[in-house]
Amino acid sequence: MKFGIGQAVTRIEDDRLLTGRGRYVDDLRFEGELHVAFVRSPHAHARVASVDASDAKAAEGVVAVLTGADLVAEGIAPYPANPALRGAKGQPPTTPPYFPLATDAVRFVGQPVAAVVAESRAAAERAAALIAVDYEPLPAVATIEDALAPGAPLVWPDAPGNIAGSSSFGDAAACDAAFAQAAHVTRLSVRNQRLAPVTLEPRGCVAEFDAKTGRLTLHASSQNPAGFQKSLAGVLKVPPENVRVVVGDVGGGFGMKATLHPEDVVCAFAARKLGRPVRWRATRLEEFQAATHGREQHADAELALDAKGRILGLRARIRGGIGAYGATAGAAIHLLIGPKVTTGVYHVPALDLRSQAVLTHTNLIGAYRGAGRPEAIYLIERLMDRAAAEMKIDPAELRRRNLIPPAAMPYKTPMGETYDSGDFPRLLEQALAAADWNGFDARRKQSQARGRLRGRAVSTFLEWTGVVHEETVQLHVLADGRVRVFTAMQAMGQGIETSYLQILAERLQIDPARIEIVQGDSDVAQGIGSMGSRSLYIGGSAMLTASEQAIDAGRKLAAEELEAAPEDIVYRAGRFEIAGTDRGIEVGELAAKQPDRRIAVTTLQKVGGPSWPNGVHVCEVEVDPETGEVRIDRYTTYDDVGRVINPLIVAGQVHGGIAQAVGQALMEHVVYDGEGQLLTGSFMDYALPRADDLPPIATHTDESQPCKINPLGAKGVGELGTVGATPTVINAIVDALRPLGVTDLGMPATPERVWRAIRAAKRAAG
Repeated sequence: MKFGIGQAVTRIEDDRLLTGRGRYVDDLRFEGELHVAFVRSPHAHARVASVDASDAKAAEGVVAVLTGADLVAEGIAPYPANPALRGAKGQPPTTPPYFPLATDAVRFVGQPVAAVVAESRAAAERAAALIAVDYEPLPAVATIEDALAPGAPLVWPDAPGNIAGSSSFGDAAACDAAFAQAAHVTRLSVRNQRLAPVTLEPRGCVAEFDAKTGRLTLHASSQNPAGFQKSLAGVLKVPPENVRVVVGDVGGGFGMKATLHPEDVVCAFAARKLGRPVRWRATRLEEFQAATHGREQHADAELALDAKGRILGLRARIRGGIGAYGATAGAAIHLLIGPKVTTGVYHVPALDLRSQAVLTHTNLIGAYRGAGRPEAIYLIERLMDRAAAEMKIDPAELRRRNLIPPAAMPYKTPMGETYDSGDFPRLLEQALAAADWNGFDARRKQSQARGRLRGRAVSTFLEWTGVVHEETVQLHVLADGRVRVFTAMQAMGQGIETSYLQILAERLQIDPARIEIVQGDSDVAQGIGSMGSRSLYIGGSAMLTASEQAIDAGRKLAAEELEAAPEDIVYRAGRFEIAGTDRGIEVGELAAKQPDRRIAVTTLQKVGGPSWPNGVHVCEVEVDPETGEVRIDRYTTYDDVGRVINPLIVAGQVHGGIAQAVGQALMEHVVYDGEGQLLTGSFMDYALPRADDLPPIATHTDESQPCKINPLGAKGVGELGTVGATPTVINAIVDALRPLGVTDLGMPATPERVWRAIRAAKRAAG
């Protein structure tokens, strides 16, 4: 087919979005709508002694002022703690209760304390400035090191040492034995700095309440409509069926929009209380202050190797910041999700991994593209490059000696995870050839002639996708021959609608113009939403299975209509026929003959666990030794994402992921000062990569190892570029600087940091 699986067709949604016909939260208008402005804490830690809203209530245009006490008095619950948090035996999770508006205390700058509801946004903002909050400042800890220091101020009394939860994996005794017989041990400490998941469209919502039905509708910028519905119902203490979440177009999510935020709850509460639609949209300052952040993890690790460079054991100690509250995915990211890929694509006979979730007086850490896997792969790939340098082994060769062979599949890792498929050695060789690995020396000499230092790096890696390994879709064949499919998956810029149409059009053998994908409404589809690269891996598999089930259901109905045995009915191009004859019936005509004038199937797609997309990235950089400026000169990828539905979309997802990883490697960093004040609250302070920060990226895919535990054979791609690019870029920079004596470099590798590393190495060398 011209529009089927494997075809590089352009995204069908782009024409609408690029010509201004998108429908985002800010495009919605409701009669009588009100606007919300929030009063936010200027302190990282303080007791809220009182809130005086008298002047604000009297201000022109103000309809209501809400405080944390108001919400609690009307039964609003705190967010539930993340189930990954585990306190001591028999104790509840060790995290402060997180209410939509602060009650007794504030624990990070930007935490919502009060909300003004007014006739206009300007009126709400003016009145918010009139609210007088009496804060009693308390000591704060803003970094992981400060939080873990002896005698540090506690974020929560029930979390001694500010440790909210911990996890451990592997066999410590076996790992100790492996290290005892090692010929070489490589040691490294790395930091993944805190990042802001900057989306093109800021967060926003409009809530409306129907007093007649008692139903609340939340229009939100969300990547998880059904999840929002359940979370909102839980906090409001109402049955889920009393809440509907509707999502239109979403201008980027990156994991941050998978979480129901306090502002969503406040708008919903206000709409129910006041009986009028209530709107809010974040400013960029509010996004930097109070949208969830990502990463923030420190790790110390040791890698034991034999004399030939074969890995014997890995020991790692991880400390992950989760911010002031444990209500988001932060704890799971550090304690459970990241560790799944700690050993990467390598055979690691022994593992001893321990991780801690650390509370600080900062904004909450949540999911951000990759969510734990970039941090874990950064650790193992930095270790592999340092080991190669210390043992004087080519970094590609060291990886080659340790890759899990395809004959070992399915392979069980020391984490207890099972890789179902993958040919890691094949991918490595293809990537090295595509990147002209052996031609590097000539390019390095050319750089030297221009006064530049040149470095290269290769990363071999994998990631974990799936989150929840099932999804439900409904497929309806209508009387006019059109097909309508309902899904809880959510488009947010990743092109998933086009990919679904390609699957459905090929299997149903019909024009994609006859197919409609309905998403973004908790009333019409329940599921987990789009996160963890699951939209195609699980959602796409559900589309394939639903298509087959619809054909099977139609075959039985056609057999009755045509008075033939079901096994004699064949299907092709939207028509059922008796085999060997021209007697048949179109699917639309058949649907029209049914009692509800449609053929409907509901498919619960279950897959056999997570999938393991994997890849090899090769990067070459040039460094100006006089200024520390880094320029990425060449970037090559070879990726195994299983079955490729649309090569253009795969390339775009890999490109976007690499761009975000380059941002972390070279420039992005959310910074708090020692008192917990946010120093990076705008794009004047927080740098993002631009197009000219990236070279043309040469992407390739290998489909020789399809996923074996889902019917589509896809493995997911949305986060793969982010997982692999960060260590590749940093290792390439270190390789360029190694001749000067630089052996380590932290992120972000800004020109100043690189320049200082060069100067320090020169001073050390005399």
